Amino acid sequence: MTWAQRSSTSDAEKNHIYLTIGVPDVDPAQIKLDLQPASLDFTGYSQTKKATYHVRMELYADIDPKESKINHTPRDIELVLQKKELKAEYWPRLLKDKAKVHYLKTNFDRVRLCRVLF
Repeated sequence: MTWAQRSSTSDAEKNHIYLTIGVPDVDPAQIKLDLQPASLDFTGYSQTKKATYHVRMELYADIDPKESKINHTPRDIELVLQKKELKAEYWPRLLKDKAKVHYLKTNFDRVRLCRVLF
């Protein structure tokens, strides 16, 4: 799983979390995805890997499940989770718990890095 985020105090469209669940060849009919304001629950079966994938995450802060978007591809599940509160500050982490988890990485393709000019 990879994630990145954007924050904005004025524009809700720029105030979200990008989350990618990398599970290949999961039939859309076999996916169980439950988005709640404070959590995400995913279960899916990969036909090629012959494995069931499951993750339950308690999010750092609330999201708006109705405004969030889901895109299913043959390689992964892409989610754009709309943050509930408009704030300039970024979430310090994705999960409520401070412990690091081995399956969660930063998506550097989606991260906007600031350049410092001297």
